[in-house]
Amino acid sequence: MEIKRDYYLNELISREKNGLIKIITGLRRAGKTYLLFTLFYKYLLNNGVDKSHIIDIALDDRTNKELRNPDNMLKYIKESIKDDNEYYILIDEVQLMDEFEDVLNSLMHIRNADVYVTGSNSKFLSTDVVTEFRGRGDEIHVYPLSFKEFFSVYDGSVYQAWDDYYNYGGMPFVVSCDTKKKKEDYVKSLFEKVYISDILERHKKIRNKEELDELLDILSSSIGSFTNPLKLSNAFKSEKNKIISDKTISRYIDYFEDSFLISKAKRYDIRGKKYINSPQKYYFEDVGLRNARLNFRQTEESHVMENIIYNELKMRGYNVDVGVVEVYEPNKNGVTSLKNYEIDFIATQGDNKYYIQSALAMRNEEKAKQERKSLINVNDSFKKIIVVKDDVKPRRDDNGIMTIGIFNFLLNDNSLDL
Repeated sequence: MEIKRDYYLNELISREKNGLIKIITGLRRAGKTYLLFTLFYKYLLNNGVDKSHIIDIALDDRTNKELRNPDNMLKYIKESIKDDNEYYILIDEVQLMDEFEDVLNSLMHIRNADVYVTGSNSKFLSTDVVTEFRGRGDEIHVYPLSFKEFFSVYDGSVYQAWDDYYNYGGMPFVVSCDTKKKKEDYVKSLFEKVYISDILERHKKIRNKEELDELLDILSSSIGSFTNPLKLSNAFKSEKNKIISDKTISRYIDYFEDSFLISKAKRYDIRGKKYINSPQKYYFEDVGLRNARLNFRQTEESHVMENIIYNELKMRGYNVDVGVVEVYEPNKNGVTSLKNYEIDFIATQGDNKYYIQSALAMRNEEKAKQERKSLINVNDSFKKIIVVKDDVKPRRDDNGIMTIGIFNFLLNDNSLDL
């Protein structure tokens, strides 16, 4: 079964021979290796590149252990380049190599080498690379399967696919699991044997794994809710009868973000045109991993759908914030006070901006009015959208607000501009 990942493949193709090192980041098991070593490799062959001019090295393969030594790696690559024609160097899990930044810098001095690398940790492959390469690295972040990618190889109806997707997520291997138990076991195993193990191995100062686990459980339970390290510290004290400082919690959250398990959406004051530093919302890069943390007991479709919409917007390359609109309104006694209305997402990309609400259902006019309230109070001309679970074709109301069903939203790459 071949899963087409055309968006990422085209991103690689568009960067071919651009003089920069192409850095492919993302969760482990999200498909980075498949993208580079299968899809891109096949593209190169189909476009006339000879196999002898593709140097592919998987550093997580034990047989390549010696190449984790930087001097051995450079020697091997230079000896593999036999002529002046273009060579493509593909290195998987580059962070396993000592002094990898220095090696990549050295590769940039090879005139006829085009370099592509993958890695699974943002501290290795975002912060450090940006600093070390000073604009010479070009990052492509690979997410787990979008719903469209998932459905393209799914054997069943769109409703069955949605049920599997919002429960078990979009890790590529999940698609091939033929029972719910296999899906659950796989996603649980990923969390414990891969991601948690990686974090503990990378950050050896962590002495209490139980704290780390409990924090992940709390974050899993509160997707779509505003929180911050101090609030989480208080939750530990009141709910768990444990004292964990907000500084420690902040450090743990950084570890989760570095591993691409979660990402945060900041609050943005739309009228004041400024960010509000705290609190923030945290979303899981894969909802199946989030559900696995809670043993698949809290799969509230409304919260999971919000997380899926957030991930979809990020996959499409948007910067995503949570909007806040401040409005002075009179209460039933005629007393005017300041009220805050929330917009689930503000998606921006260049000059494009969209205001998006996630609403599982709008069964009556009162619910519809509630969802429209915050959008109506945004006084600009950018597009305003409500995404609902119902199978609704795009339609606009008298206020210009578009309502669209979740399947139309996820399966159409241009859904924001319908």
